[in-house]
Amino acid sequence: MFLTISTTGSAQRPATDLGHLLHKHPEKAQAFSTSYGTAHVLYPEADAERCTAALLLEVDAVALVRRRKGKGRGGAPDAALAQYVNDRPYAASSLLAVALGSVFSSAMRGVCTARPELPGTPRPLRIEVPALPARGGADLVRRLFEPLGWTVTAEPVPLDTEFPEWGDSRYIRLTLLAAGLTLAEALRHLYVLLPVLDDAKHYWVSPDEVDKLLRVGDGWLAAHPERELITRRYLSHRWSLTRQANERLELVRLAEADDSEVEDLDNAVAQEAEADDEEKPTPLAVRRREAILGVLRASGAARVLDLGCGQGQLVQALLKDPAFTEIVGVDVSMRALTIASRRLKLDRMGERQASRVTLLQGSLAYTDKRLKGYDAAVLSEVIEHLDLPRLPALEYAVFGSARPRTVCVTTPNVEYNVRWESLPAGHARHGDHRFEWTREEFRGWARTVAERHGYAVEFLPVGPDDPEVGPPTQMAVFRLGTPKEAKAA
Repeated sequence: MFLTISTTGSAQRPATDLGHLLHKHPEKAQAFSTSYGTAHVLYPEADAERCTAALLLEVDAVALVRRRKGKGRGGAPDAALAQYVNDRPYAASSLLAVALGSVFSSAMRGVCTARPELPGTPRPLRIEVPALPARGGADLVRRLFEPLGWTVTAEPVPLDTEFPEWGDSRYIRLTLLAAGLTLAEALRHLYVLLPVLDDAKHYWVSPDEVDKLLRVGDGWLAAHPERELITRRYLSHRWSLTRQANERLELVRLAEADDSEVEDLDNAVAQEAEADDEEKPTPLAVRRREAILGVLRASGAARVLDLGCGQGQLVQALLKDPAFTEIVGVDVSMRALTIASRRLKLDRMGERQASRVTLLQGSLAYTDKRLKGYDAAVLSEVIEHLDLPRLPALEYAVFGSARPRTVCVTTPNVEYNVRWESLPAGHARHGDHRFEWTREEFRGWARTVAERHGYAVEFLPVGPDDPEVGPPTQMAVFRLGTPKEAKAA
C-alpha cells in the first residue's frame, strides 16, 4: 500500500516544515513495525519549494491470516488460497488507516513541540493514493471528500488495460488537493474515510470504536452530509454501535450550530423594534446576557454553570464580575470548547483568573457528578436545539441530579416572530431549532418541571415586551426550596 502527502512552500515558509509536522526527518528513511507488516516513511523530494512524504506499508499476508486465526465458517480451518492471494497487501484500506494513526499519531493530534505554531496553520496539500478500493465508485469518493474542502480527482482503474470492454474495477486512483486545511485535519479525514470506502475492516469492531470515531471526527463528521453512511461503514454495519454514534453526533451537531443566523436576527429585531431610537440599538443577544447576569447577581450565586456554553460568550461576561468565583462552561462539542478557550485567552490568562474558569466536555442528556453542588446554572438558548423526546433526560440531569439552587432558562418566544419583517412566516429563527414555544407552552413546561423537582419558578421578559405578542426572548428562573411559586413579572 502506498500514499504520498505533498506540500509547497517558499524561503520564508519552507515546504520542509512538513517534516516537523510529521515528526519524521526528510533526510532519513525510517521503518516501523506494525501488527501486519512494516511501515516505511521516506521523502522522494524535500526542499523549500516542494516536499513529499511517502508512507509505504508492506503487509505480511501470512500474519494477516494468522491474526484472524485462519478460521472459516463453522470454526474449521480454511486453507483457501484466497486468504493469502488478495488485494489486502496492495490496496489502501483500514490497514493503511491504522498505519497512518500509528506512524503519524502526533501529527494527527496536531502536536508539534518543536514548532507549536505549525499544526494550526493551513497549508497547500496534495494527497495521492494509487490504488484505493471504492465501493460506490468515484461519485461516492467525491461525496465523502468534497464537503470537507477537498478538490477530488478519482480515476477508475480498468479491470484489464488489454481488454477495455471488461470495464472498470472497483479501484480508483485518488488525488486530493486542498489549500485551507491543516495536516492534522487531512490525516483525520483519511483515517476515517479510507476504511469507509473499502467498506471492510481487518479487525473486530468493539464498542470503543464509537469513542475513537467521535474523537477523530471532531469538528467535521457531525455535520457531514454522508454522516449516516460513514458511521455505518466505519462501524462495520453494527446497528447498535451505529445508532449510538449517530445519537452522540447529533448532539454534537446541535451544539456546533452556527449562531450567526440567530445573531443576525437578534440585530434585526433590535433595529426594527427601536427604529425611531436615535441611539444604536442593543442586540438581543447582549440583552439576554445582561438579563442573565442580573438574575445571577440577585440570587447571590458565586459558583455558576453555563450549560451548553458554546463559544464562551456568557463565560466571558461572567469572568468580568469578581462576584462569580467559579465558572464552569459545559458543552458537548470539543470544537466549540476550543473556540471558547481561544476567546477567553486561557493560555495567556493569569493564574488567579484562570483558576476561576473551567471548560468541560459533556452531554446535557446524561447525569454528570461533576455538575453537582453549584449555586446556579444557565441554559441560554439551549433547550430548543433538542428534540422534544430528549427534553426529559436534560430535565433530570439538571433539575434532578445536579440540582443547583437557581436555574435560569431562556428560549425564543415564537409569538414574537410575526414582528420580524426579516423572518419568513412559518420559519424558525434558526435552522437547528427543533421547536419554538409560545409563552403558554413554555410556562406549562417550566411549571411542570418546577413542581416535579421541588423548585419555584418566575417568568421574566427579555427584550421589548410587546403588549400583544410578548417579548422576543422568554426567561424562566427556577429557585430551589421556595414553598410557593414566585409571581410572574
